[in-house]
Amino acid sequence: MSLLNYFKRIENPAPEPKSNDKKHSLEDENTDNNKKLKTENFPLKKELVPAHLALEKKYMAEDWYKAFRQEMMKGYFIKIKKTLEKEKKAGAIIFPEEKDMYTFTKCPLKQVRVVIIGQDPYHGVGQAHGLCFSVKKGVPQPPSLINIFRELKDDLGKDFEIPKHGNLEGWTKQGVLLLNASLSVRKGEAGSHANIGWQQFTDAIISYINHCRRNVVFLLWGAYAQKKREKY
Repeated sequence: MSLLNYFKRIENPAPEPKSNDKKHSLEDENTDNNKKLKTENFPLKKELVPAHLALEKKYMAEDWYKAFRQEMMKGYFIKIKKTLEKEKKAGAIIFPEEKDMYTFTKCPLKQVRVVIIGQDPYHGVGQAHGLCFSVKKGVPQPPSLINIFRELKDDLGKDFEIPKHGNLEGWTKQGVLLLNASLSVRKGEAGSHANIGWQQFTDAIISYINHCRRNVVFLLWGAYAQKKREKY
């Protein structure tokens, strides 16, 4: 501010506020701040998770859970969960373990570039872990996986080294979705859960990716997987 303007303000002081002007006191300011704090600190409502989706909420990747929550609210999916619960109560051993059932969702939906479709999880002890054709490290490679590695070696030659293990989880980080048509199986009974409703759910997943993602390659290995092509 220049000295000239400064002295003009002294000579012509600002008029006193009129009596009907609203005065803002320190008490009013504190009250406003308290209201603001109460509003900001108000706890957000927690999402209500349906009882039958507790497992999905816990083990399914968040982007997948949000994308398919409405699908999983449908009657057929509720029936799937009831069937699994009933079999467990009857003493059936179901693979994969609950914590591994949705391992395939580690491949983010927005990063899916390749979809490999299998039939159902391996039904041997310690094999299935939520990724088609894959087994955990330390578990012998099943014949189907050995054949896959051989084909890759034949195609890629020196550019592909056959792994000493059968865990394909690293592929999920490269945009490869390893999806079984059925997501569970009874111990020692191949295809035992093929007709409990999983097909409808995995069809919904395939349809979602087919319509919402571009430039995705679908690999239909085997006659069973190739039947999926007829729907799309």
